[in-house]
Amino acid sequence: MTLKKRWRRGWVIAALGLAAFFVFAVGNGVGLAKSDASPPEGKIEMTGDIGDYVPGEIDDPVHDPSIFKDGDTYYVVSTGALKTTDDPGGIFIRKSEGTIGGEWEAIGEIPVPEWTKAYNVAHLWAPHVVKKGDTFYLYYVASIFGTNNSAIGAATTKTPGDVNSWKDLGPVLTSDPGEVNYNAIDPMVLEDNGKWWMVFGSHFSGIHMQELKNMTEPVGPVYSIASRAQTTEHNSIEGPTVFKKGKYYYLVTSWDRCCEGLDSTYKIAIGRSESITGPYVDKEGVPLLEGGGTVILTSEGNQVGPGGQDYIHDRGRDYLLYHYYDGDADGIIRMQGSSLTWKDGWPTVPQ
Repeated sequence: MTLKKRWRRGWVIAALGLAAFFVFAVGNGVGLAKSDASPPEGKIEMTGDIGDYVPGEIDDPVHDPSIFKDGDTYYVVSTGALKTTDDPGGIFIRKSEGTIGGEWEAIGEIPVPEWTKAYNVAHLWAPHVVKKGDTFYLYYVASIFGTNNSAIGAATTKTPGDVNSWKDLGPVLTSDPGEVNYNAIDPMVLEDNGKWWMVFGSHFSGIHMQELKNMTEPVGPVYSIASRAQTTEHNSIEGPTVFKKGKYYYLVTSWDRCCEGLDSTYKIAIGRSESITGPYVDKEGVPLLEGGGTVILTSEGNQVGPGGQDYIHDRGRDYLLYHYYDGDADGIIRMQGSSLTWKDGWPTVPQ
């Protein structure tokens, strides 16, 4: 065989080998940019630091996870580790440079602002992050458990992965027993037609919404958008999430009892409206202010008490991220992501 023929044969073999690798990579997401791999769907396989607890060794809290992106990096903030009132746990943060499924890496806690200690908290709760321009806004809660002596605070940064870069802005919304009937807890913030809104609430008078000025000043009327006072003893509804798809706004909430490990009865329910401030109704047309709500996720297998959910639209798909208590691990709190499927304007969640 001549040198020229050998060179040509070697080039053909190399080309075939590269083509075969490319086909393998496309099918398996190997060696490709993240944007080239197919976005995950169904009940996602979660990897990395997705919640763990070993006394004295590991405390990787993931209660009430809220997800957002900075470029190609996913971040999740969650309720802080339970510590002491002298040294409360700050909002916890983790990241994934892969997909929503991970590999998740715990980063640590955002420092606790001094003003929150007046609420005698052992940790900060129920965070949510949104981006406006090049700035990220973190909303979080300081509350005395079981009361509406509560406050929603805010902090900002342009580098969310740096836990020490968050600049605290103080309280945004407060509630005091005997002064207001709502509970300033479980904030979620979104933009709609040039206006910013905060949806919030837990038990007491249910779920509410108010417009935000300059991202930190509530203005105008406080709208009531969901309540289970007519159907449950303690109005067990909380953790609101609002998003828009098509002509509808969807309100997702957590129902019943959380925070009881494997005895938790948490579940996720939904309603929709053609106006951001309501009225919201469930799939059967029952108003959410009258106890309505279509349950879309309950305990299944080892995943007990799913709730504390957040929504993200990512790479053409809709996802819920939520926590659950792991029945195979003595009730350790972990997080789970699932894509939503839609039929007749209503979502379902794979179990």
